[in-house]
Amino acid sequence: MPTPTAKSARLSLPMWTERYAAPHAPTTAEEMRARGWDAVDVVFVTGDAYIDHPSFAMAILHRVLERAGFRVAILSQPEWTSCDPWRQFGKPRLFFAVSAGNMDSMINHYTANKKVRNDDAYSPGGRIGLRPDRATLVYCQRAREAFAGVPVIAGGVEASLRRLAHYDYWSDTVKRSIVLDSKADLVAYGMGEHSITEIAKRLAAGQTVKDLRDLRGVAYAMGARESSELRNAEFGTRNEDRSAPSSDSALRTPHSAFVEIPSFEEVRDDKRKFAEATRVIHTNTNPFNAATLVQFHDRQAVVQTPPALPLSAAEMDAVFDLPYSRRPHPSYTEPVPAHEMIKDSVTSMRGCFGGCTFCSITAHQGRIIQSRSPESILKEVEKLAADPEFKGVVSDIGGATANMYQMRCTRPEVEAKCKRLSCIHPGVCKLLGTDHGPTIELLKKAREVDGVRQVFVSSGIRMDLAQLSPEYVSELAAHHTGGRLKVAPEHTSPGVLALMKKPSIDNFGVFAEQFSEASAEGGKPRQQIVPYFIASHPGSDLADMIDLALYLKRNGYRPDQVQDFIPAPFDIATCMYYTGLDPFTNKPVQSARNLRDRKMQRALMQFFKPENYFTVREALIQAGRADLIGGCDGLIPANPPREAIEAKRRQANEALRGDHYHTVANPAKGEAPGERGAEPPKPTGYRPGRTTQQRRQGKKKGR
Repeated sequence: MPTPTAKSARLSLPMWTERYAAPHAPTTAEEMRARGWDAVDVVFVTGDAYIDHPSFAMAILHRVLERAGFRVAILSQPEWTSCDPWRQFGKPRLFFAVSAGNMDSMINHYTANKKVRNDDAYSPGGRIGLRPDRATLVYCQRAREAFAGVPVIAGGVEASLRRLAHYDYWSDTVKRSIVLDSKADLVAYGMGEHSITEIAKRLAAGQTVKDLRDLRGVAYAMGARESSELRNAEFGTRNEDRSAPSSDSALRTPHSAFVEIPSFEEVRDDKRKFAEATRVIHTNTNPFNAATLVQFHDRQAVVQTPPALPLSAAEMDAVFDLPYSRRPHPSYTEPVPAHEMIKDSVTSMRGCFGGCTFCSITAHQGRIIQSRSPESILKEVEKLAADPEFKGVVSDIGGATANMYQMRCTRPEVEAKCKRLSCIHPGVCKLLGTDHGPTIELLKKAREVDGVRQVFVSSGIRMDLAQLSPEYVSELAAHHTGGRLKVAPEHTSPGVLALMKKPSIDNFGVFAEQFSEASAEGGKPRQQIVPYFIASHPGSDLADMIDLALYLKRNGYRPDQVQDFIPAPFDIATCMYYTGLDPFTNKPVQSARNLRDRKMQRALMQFFKPENYFTVREALIQAGRADLIGGCDGLIPANPPREAIEAKRRQANEALRGDHYHTVANPAKGEAPGERGAEPPKPTGYRPGRTTQQRRQGKKKGR
């Protein structure tokens, strides 16, 4: 292994840039003209800061379009109160590409308790307020205003997870497809390298947006006349078990190739219909056998074509081998927190076959693992090691899950027909290739690269898979853990874990013991394992959370962070939360829907914190477990500690002062985007106890 001072691969920044990186895309009209361009083909609008790193969608999509010969401008976090920023590059020759960013804008802005977050990891300096709520809708609207007739293509996580009728947690309503509300010509869902390149090529060749409807991985709205014809046509089936033809030609066949799901009006008014639609949608996510889905919204039909086919290793390499500078745009004067966290990481694969019901990764990246070749990954590590700003530590080599690299079904003919939502729940499929050998070999070679002194694994570890390879656990403990390994058992309740599609808590106990032994053998006996759990997941009640708190106390775990379940659009667990039903069994599922109940579940996971004392006490009394107040076996002492009383006083004072408005900068007042000084909107209309101007005048006249 190279010594910590190894610098043989290090280059100066100008030399590194010349060898490995291409310039950033233009972000202003001046930068565009400096390139000698008088116009661009595509304007890519994003809610994130512009970072030319392959962990960010705008960077990948810019680079693949650039490789295909197209001119792309990046409009990053534009001031959205007018369409002027959309006009600065002139009329794009092909289309506007719109994305809210790497996260759904509502999840980016608000906590699980619907309070405004204090920071935004995808903005310079972590500042909030640099993108609007429901950013996709706003950005699409401004693109339409800027240049009528220019196609608008929406994509990214927000658009992907809202492409059909969905439950919106923040308004507590079922909303229409984002295709209709954004008025986008097309939504490209999932990972977009193939679709955006194909869209650009076909529009450049003179085709219309309507001609693009045969693409995989898109959703679109039919006009009223087309929808009427489709409604009167004879559908093939409304049964989610139907296997549609897998070839692209199936999309051009008559309406018998389409599968209708319950309409927007049905899922809005009938929770059982919502559960039925969820079941059909999620059983049509395998790109090899998914049907084209149709959902009517009043007189209009929204059509979703089958997902894009998974990328081969060669295609993955072609995407990640592009000349990324791995840096934010040079115009930024403040660091972007998300970039600081991942700047020294390397993506080895994408996709996840875990099928966790609360997670959106499978819905966005797909269930089939797509892996890069070892050569491509090691080439990126060498590029990183040559960077003059590299400190010698690769922060992560992984993806959605660290230990699924090169794992796929060993029977392609079965994979093409399979509709199973998880390859490892309730047990590991016997046809799944679970060899950790490629991962172990890759990590060994990565840490031998000149200039690299440490390679960590920060992506999540799937414990039930890791246990199948003692060698992998030993390598992980000895070489790739920085003192604390984060894992996610998520809960202790068998019922809740089954709804999550997660293994038993006993599985975590076995892995923790295995990792502890491997750490001792590797000369690192003080290494710790840090478990993550979720509060308020559907199926979890106070009794379940009290059992979890007792488990944490018995085993000496004190979680630093607590995850609150957020009902994200499209997730199966969100369907359970909204409908109270498991969409695959139709059995009832209770959920903590009241914010007070959710607060109690969260507090129970950190029962040891003084500021949680009174909330935990209330939860224990409500659950009939006052026996856990005081005594050696109790979760909290009988009397509140002084810190708890002081914390309660502070919370009360903060509640009186608190401002829960999401402030938006007002350029007319000279406020910069993201300024915290923007005043909250003043309340209007009648308020009890308020003396109106008219009443005051009436009193003066003696009325």
